[in-house]
Amino acid sequence: MADWITGRVKARKQWSDTLFSLVVDADVEPFKAGQFTKLAWHGEDKKVARAYSYVNPPGQDCEFYLVTIPEGQLTPYLAGLEVGDELLVQRTAAGFLTLDEVPPGRDLWLMATGTGVGPFVSILAEGHCWQQFDNIVLVHGVRLGEELSYREQIIALTQGQPRFHYVPFVSRETVAGAEPGRITHAIADGSLEQRVGLTLTPEHSRVLLCGNPQMVRDTVTELKHKGLAKHLRRKPGQILMENYW
Repeated sequence: MADWITGRVKARKQWSDTLFSLVVDADVEPFKAGQFTKLAWHGEDKKVARAYSYVNPPGQDCEFYLVTIPEGQLTPYLAGLEVGDELLVQRTAAGFLTLDEVPPGRDLWLMATGTGVGPFVSILAEGHCWQQFDNIVLVHGVRLGEELSYREQIIALTQGQPRFHYVPFVSRETVAGAEPGRITHAIADGSLEQRVGLTLTPEHSRVLLCGNPQMVRDTVTELKHKGLAKHLRRKPGQILMENYW
């Protein structure tokens, strides 16, 4: 039985017409960077709940990165919340997109599209990744430049980390400092590896994926062509992903 508590919106940020973040004051249980919980509202006859990753590291105010789905049952309600408004938060976290699930390796590749960057911001902010891996690459694919949310925070979090590579992709317009096109194409033609100076190999690479389900499937396909495999409890591999979308 889910343990629901009442949270209160402490701050909000509107990134674009459809993208926004909520900072929520809620007495949640301890969680691991990369995990998710559920947010909900309770109507007259039913509760509508959806899973959202923590953007914040453990020990800070809860933060969630969301996209408004006009026909959705929950996000239009969440998009209308203002500072001081209440919402339901599941106290316990879940999910295995965490560093303690990642087999030892040299290079950590964090690949996301859209709001899927959220758990990776949490992992970078939490900081254990810097001791666990020699090189860390964050790849974030979006349609428009304004959707590169958390870009400034990512840069601030990684200052002084010479072996960190941040590679944004923007598919529908030209943006300074961002690669054109899609992540999967850059994996297929080798340009992503060339950009960061690292090679995707089963020996050295560990890849976490979060984002659009089609992107995750296509990326797994391209990584398999390079010899990488999904990580399973009974069969260790190099690719981990979250499937709560």
